[in-house]
Amino acid sequence: MLQNIKDLYYKQSMAQRDLTKEVMYEGVKTLVEAEADHIHLPQQKLYTLFSLAFNYLLFMSSKKPGHYIIRVEDSYLLEKLMRKSKDQTSRKFLQKLSLPRKFKYGNAIFHLDFFNLSTWANTNEIPKEKIQAALIVKNAHKSPIGHDFSDIEDEAVLETLKSLPANYYLSSLQEFVPKTIAIAFEEEFDKSQKIKFPFIKEDDSQKTVKGVSIASDINIDEI
Repeated sequence: MLQNIKDLYYKQSMAQRDLTKEVMYEGVKTLVEAEADHIHLPQQKLYTLFSLAFNYLLFMSSKKPGHYIIRVEDSYLLEKLMRKSKDQTSRKFLQKLSLPRKFKYGNAIFHLDFFNLSTWANTNEIPKEKIQAALIVKNAHKSPIGHDFSDIEDEAVLETLKSLPANYYLSSLQEFVPKTIAIAFEEEFDKSQKIKFPFIKEDDSQKTVKGVSIASDINIDEI
């Protein structure tokens, strides 16, 4: 009984912190109208940015069937996104996607991997011409492809890995993915256009966009 009360309180508290429909609409609309093929979201509100970018991908998948890649720095960050993303759709979708790292939604298929090269095997098998977009989420590590290399014994392999660009987790996708969105604070990406949402303030406050209605194409019951 006590656990049920705790679960109910947790769900209610999460719902109170979720983005409003107006803010979600304004954020997704900004991404829809962006002309850049490669976008960088550099603001501090990681969980808010993820919800906006992920819902944009869901919207995009309803218009462009194909394959979509979600590349998260590591499983620790994935766990945090599953709990702290700012909308129920994102949290619920990630729970379904976490295992077996592949989930069909409508006419699209979403794939999950991490910055570690060993997790790229399945996504590397996707026909490149069928990939529509990728969402890349970085936490705070600075090493290339999110690996400390401590378990690599082959010196040739080690040197190859160390020679990769620091942002190889993103640049490797930009070579063939037509649309990428990277969420990364205090990073610079040459091929990406920075987009900042005005409702995310430097002092961490945010305002609701008024006078906007949203007709959602996303049915949470389908997830």
